[in-house]
Amino acid sequence: MNALTDYDTIVLAGGAARRLGGADKPALSVGARPLLDRVLAACPGAAITVVVGPHRPTTRVVVRALEDPPGGGPLAALEAGLRHTTAPTVLVLSADLPFLTAKTVQGLLAAATGTPAAGPGSGALGRPGSGAPSYGDGAMLQDASGRDQPLVAAYRAESLRRELARVRAGHGTVAGLPLRALVNGLRLERVPDVTATASFDCDTWEDLSAARARIREHGNVLDEWITAVKAELGIELDVDTAALLDLARDAAHGVARPAAPLTTFLIGYAAGRQGRDVKELTERATALANRWAAEAEESAGSAEAGGGTGAETKPAE
Repeated sequence: MNALTDYDTIVLAGGAARRLGGADKPALSVGARPLLDRVLAACPGAAITVVVGPHRPTTRVVVRALEDPPGGGPLAALEAGLRHTTAPTVLVLSADLPFLTAKTVQGLLAAATGTPAAGPGSGALGRPGSGAPSYGDGAMLQDASGRDQPLVAAYRAESLRRELARVRAGHGTVAGLPLRALVNGLRLERVPDVTATASFDCDTWEDLSAARARIREHGNVLDEWITAVKAELGIELDVDTAALLDLARDAAHGVARPAAPLTTFLIGYAAGRQGRDVKELTERATALANRWAAEAEESAGSAEAGGGTGAETKPAE
């Protein structure tokens, strides 16, 4: 099986959110979508997805788990989630990452497993004197300031189980212990956050406001809106936003302004009913709009050449 597809996901969705006044952070929305759902959308290929924390509605089917004791901290939550996983690689995420993408997830999986598809810097680590590369215990994201992000990471499941057992043996429990008690025992590849946003988390109301403002910026708003609509309608469809906007422009200018939304609706309807490619349908409709506009221009030119509107007038009696 492909290492980039043979993985499970654990999303840690508990915590007291003290800096948010105890609000239910994973349920807070950015772009009209709960933070938890935005995180789940970034890892659609997981065989099993475990959400550790209080029950909340999600757009995807997930396995529910609770840490023991409740509020026992990230290590207790990780241990609770790990019990439900079977894949060799486990993606571990916090539930407050509004800008995490599937591309970042794939990069972490590639670095954690040494998959060549990740390209240069995919994560080959060498143990001194071994003479052969080793991919260690996983890979975690490193933000733009160089800080490690252990809750945006892909780990080898056996390594997590080994270190959790070590921590429990040393402390008698994993509850209340910081995540570094486990991470410090792992050899992890650092993967830079090239987007500078994938590691952005919402710890405060100011963070949440900043995230909401960013998705409404000119360069982001259409993609964010289309993603939100697809999620709301439960559809998976690649949308060429630029092509559809060009079609809407051509229909509005070459036919009539109301033709723009009607045409794009009909494209979606045809794609859904007939299972046809949106790109092909968009190209055909664009060609039709161009022919329509050319015909109108041709008729207008003929009328001007004839010195009138092109309509015949009946001589006066």
